Amino acid sequence: MIRKLFVGDFQINQEERDAINEVLDKGRLSEGPKVREFEVRFARYVGTKYCIATSSGTGALLAGLTALTYYQNHRIKKGTKVITSPVTYVATTNAIVVTGFEPVFVDIDPQTFALLPDKIEELLRESPDPREYALILPVHLMGYPCDMDRINEIAERYGLLTFEDSAQAHGTLYKGRKTGSLSILSVFSFYMAHNIQAGEMGAITTNDPEIARLSKKIKANGRLCDCPLCMRSQGKCPRKPGEDDEEDPDPRFTHDVIGYNFKTMEFQAALGLTQLRKVDWILQKRRDNVYYLNQRLKRYSDLFRLPLYSEDISYLAYPLIIKDPKAISKRYLRGKLEEHGVETRPLFGCIPTQQPAYAHLKDIYAGKLPNANFVGSHGFYIGCHQYLKKDDLDYVVEVFEEILG
Repeated sequence: MIRKLFVGDFQINQEERDAINEVLDKGRLSEGPKVREFEVRFARYVGTKYCIATSSGTGALLAGLTALTYYQNHRIKKGTKVITSPVTYVATTNAIVVTGFEPVFVDIDPQTFALLPDKIEELLRESPDPREYALILPVHLMGYPCDMDRINEIAERYGLLTFEDSAQAHGTLYKGRKTGSLSILSVFSFYMAHNIQAGEMGAITTNDPEIARLSKKIKANGRLCDCPLCMRSQGKCPRKPGEDDEEDPDPRFTHDVIGYNFKTMEFQAALGLTQLRKVDWILQKRRDNVYYLNQRLKRYSDLFRLPLYSEDISYLAYPLIIKDPKAISKRYLRGKLEEHGVETRPLFGCIPTQQPAYAHLKDIYAGKLPNANFVGSHGFYIGCHQYLKKDDLDYVVEVFEEILG
């Protein structure tokens, strides 16, 4: 009997239903106390002082990058270059472009998909003017952490800032610290298929109060308000005009920077809180599933590269890289898995050489990103999420055995 096993799943149980009903009963749907509670709890979980919730991970990227253009301690100028990963979900690169920066790509480690620090250093060392670069934006893809010590050291030596994309790495540890706490700011996504889920939501984490203040303003169309929690309904607004003021400014409708509308909703935060309460179980289940699949599929390790296993990794999914495309093609293998109900997704593709939206970069990067090109062409992933049971995993193994023999 064919099963349907998805890359990601989100089960609405009684705890989730109670959380949604609580929001409905209180009648506050837009940002309010649940969002604030989520921000406090998630910051504590990551190990940062501040968390700013947004409507999506993409919104967090856009708000965070925009905040850096107003950041007084180290303002970065639009038009400067951002070093980032060529293999990731396209939102990372899109956000760089939309906010007025120029993405520059270096190659990745073929096993962990992490930016190669040596390639970053080589790029900067050989640049006619390293001052053209403003930022390094590493991506912790599939939950694998980049080498943040080396990346931060290179950034500091060249006067750059570091901004982590942790959208797929909730809970991943790097030398005992969680990703999202290893640079001036980081972003997360709580999309349905991610490690911690809320349907749709994002967040910025930082230890810098100015970044937090700016991000909060920018996600709300750049309005003057920047209090952690609005107290206006209680008559306690610190920006309320004095009795002698002739003007009647309202900080909710007075805008001192240019921003977006990336506010989130109480529903999403309420669901996110239910997942945070069981995050240790979620991440351990995902690790257990990766370990089990690795043990059962290691007989095929000559055909494809299995995921690197570590107790420090928070796994978004189960990525596979076909080693010899002449032996078996990605299209064939994905097609057969899908026929048997095992959902697959490509490993995003190499953005400057394989994504149509960035076709204008193809000639520039021809031959320069061999690992990224190979992974983008021959990599895909299946699910390892917490709702997969042992018999589901056994079914996945049986399907591989039927396809590969």
